[in-house]
Amino acid sequence: MNFAASQQEATQLVSDGLIALEVLFRAVLFRQSEPILIADNDRHCLDASSGARQLFGLSVGNLSGHRIDDLIEPSFHPQFAPLWRAFLQQGQQEGVVPMLGLDGSLRRLHYTAKSEVLPGRHVLVLHDKSSEKDVLPVASDGEQTPAWSKDYALLSLDAAGRVVAWYAGAQRIYGYKSEEIVGQHVSCLYLVDDGLSVDPQQELKRTATEGHLGNEGWHKKQDGSRFWANVLTTALRDKSQELNGFAMVVRDFSKRHRIDEALLHKRRGPLDLAAESTIVGVVSGEFDHILEANDAFLGMLGYSREDLGSLQWADIAAPEYLALEECAHEEGLVHGASTPFEMEYIRKDETRVRVLVASAVLQPSPFRWISFVQDLTERASVETIAAEPGRLHEFDEIVGTSAAVKRVMGQVEIVAPTDATVLVLGETGTGKELVARAIHKLSGRRHRPFITLNCAAIPTGLLESELFGYERGAFTGALSQKIGRFERAHQGTLFLDEVGDIPLELQPKLLRALQEKEFERLGGTRTIPIDVRLLAATNRNLTQMMGDKLFRSDLYYRLKVFPITIPPLREHREDIPVLVRHFTQMYASKMDKQIDTIPSETMQALVSWPWPGNVRELENFIERSVILSPGRNLRAPLAEIHADAVGAPHSATLSEVEREHIIRVLRESNGVVSAAAARLGLPRTTLNAMMRKLEISRKDF
Repeated sequence: MNFAASQQEATQLVSDGLIALEVLFRAVLFRQSEPILIADNDRHCLDASSGARQLFGLSVGNLSGHRIDDLIEPSFHPQFAPLWRAFLQQGQQEGVVPMLGLDGSLRRLHYTAKSEVLPGRHVLVLHDKSSEKDVLPVASDGEQTPAWSKDYALLSLDAAGRVVAWYAGAQRIYGYKSEEIVGQHVSCLYLVDDGLSVDPQQELKRTATEGHLGNEGWHKKQDGSRFWANVLTTALRDKSQELNGFAMVVRDFSKRHRIDEALLHKRRGPLDLAAESTIVGVVSGEFDHILEANDAFLGMLGYSREDLGSLQWADIAAPEYLALEECAHEEGLVHGASTPFEMEYIRKDETRVRVLVASAVLQPSPFRWISFVQDLTERASVETIAAEPGRLHEFDEIVGTSAAVKRVMGQVEIVAPTDATVLVLGETGTGKELVARAIHKLSGRRHRPFITLNCAAIPTGLLESELFGYERGAFTGALSQKIGRFERAHQGTLFLDEVGDIPLELQPKLLRALQEKEFERLGGTRTIPIDVRLLAATNRNLTQMMGDKLFRSDLYYRLKVFPITIPPLREHREDIPVLVRHFTQMYASKMDKQIDTIPSETMQALVSWPWPGNVRELENFIERSVILSPGRNLRAPLAEIHADAVGAPHSATLSEVEREHIIRVLRESNGVVSAAAARLGLPRTTLNAMMRKLEISRKDF
């Protein structure tokens, strides 16, 4: 009885896996614009890419009623039938065949065929050879296999990660026969003896949480050789949403990985390079609502997992591309997968990123879709850097040419390739987070998540659950499991801003997580291993806090492995004109204004002002100036600047400067004290005390 039930569950899992694999496979396969046909054993056309439909001048509806023989020049039929029988026996085949278009035109097409990619599903990739000799195309790296004829490994796993279905493409790529691999854990396919690999257990765990996952890393074949694998995985769930298993599509991207490594060597020289992977973002939803997205997709657009609840396509798709996106989904609804197309997404910070998108239908009723998204800008920027030695693209957000700024950049370049913990020190508004982002972009973790947390902005009682997450039922109101920032930053970078505001009682748990590289969720008993690089920042004097018993010395020395101090703006005033021009151009562009002149008296006043709020205060002032400028000259509200800003020594007392600065930040925060406190890097209670001391009331802001 139990054995029969177990067999029935296994059969159902294989069946569910086949459905999910077909969706994944079509979405991945039809990303390419090459003419591609899917046929059954009897040579019936089951599906076709848009490239194939354009080649033959047929729609999917017309193609699906044809056999491949109907597309072949009649005199070649006697030769093609035995070729097909040999193909089914051998598993793969290449050759040249004369085929007819809808208009009767004759084309000599080179084909590469792969059998049984799924049961009874064979793939033919076509290449127009009408004007070429009968030779196999040679790839740019000298390989005799063109990029468009790569094979696909498709397999299904149970909920524990054991292989339950293994198809012909997987056997061709890995070398294992089905009877040798079924029942084995998928980890046997991963190369785990170097620092560039991913953890298969963590991959499956993230897939179960996110629904889908795109990732890359080293895999190994049966003969011990390795290849760079591009892996797309989707979770299989039953009607009650219980996890049943996983469907996985693997492609050999070794050639592209070698090109990426060559580009990086040109750029940086023979360093110990970490894995360069163009991760595919995976996002799915219902109609115009986004329901699930992996970390690569969210990181590409600058959103967090908390943003998912309200995120819609209209929020991220550039307006001029919305119609294209709608057409792609309609095409996906009809044909199973849309033609790949390029478009632009709008990041959370309102900058744009160019992407390649292919959508597929998960289920037509109720309508559910999935899209695979590739960031096209990252690869373009790597190639540009390789062509322009010495250009530091990662520092585009850091503006300045002074010796002080160059010193900080130099320190970033030194520490970024390592996994060392970095403590960024500096006054509020100096750009500590920008430095942390630059470190992440220059590191080997650049394609992994960059997770941030402002420790001063989270109430003390919630900070532990925000860092480490919690289990369902851990406390009143914990209705579901929450993944903390540490877990979300796995294999990436975690940036803790205002680390000096972490309560004393929470500091030992943070120290243990950093030293042991593991932690437990709130209310949980299971130890979770993590691989996280920590960057921390503060504007507070941690040495003094240690003396006051407000900060643990062991945590301080653990954080201060490599300190970077950012100087206040008043110590590198020569950068102020560059910053003023940069912010003026940036905000004028956002507001669709043309501002090309900055009066000399305005610039002199801006250079003379001490800017207690540093670069952030200057940026906010310039934004306000752009708003107030009706013409092409920057009209800055200089009356807001202290009367003696122009000229020699500033005579205001420290209390006056503090009072004016706090009032300004409160105004910019719309009078919300907690928001102002977060911007100032102070606890709310401290800010309230300072307001009382400096006699600041609501009428002042």
